[in-house]
Amino acid sequence: MLVEAAWAYRYSPAVRGKLRGRLQGQPPEVVACSWAAQCRLHATYRNITARKGAHTAVVAVARELSGFVWGLMTGNTEV
Repeated sequence: MLVEAAWAYRYSPAVRGKLRGRLQGQPPEVVACSWAAQCRLHATYRNITARKGAHTAVVAVARELSGFVWGLMTGNTEV
């Protein structure tokens, strides 16, 4: 599932549409953490794609995404 989710990071991070509505009323720390994750994962995808190709980049992004999920589960959400 993480690999499938990682394909979404091919596109530039943006807050529009339904995501904007879901973010309204959320704590600023949550919004900051999610934005940092989007930017970092997209940058990782772009950097690795340039060197090793899209499939390798997606697996690397999935690994990093699992780190963000782990951080949320353990309370380690520092940006």
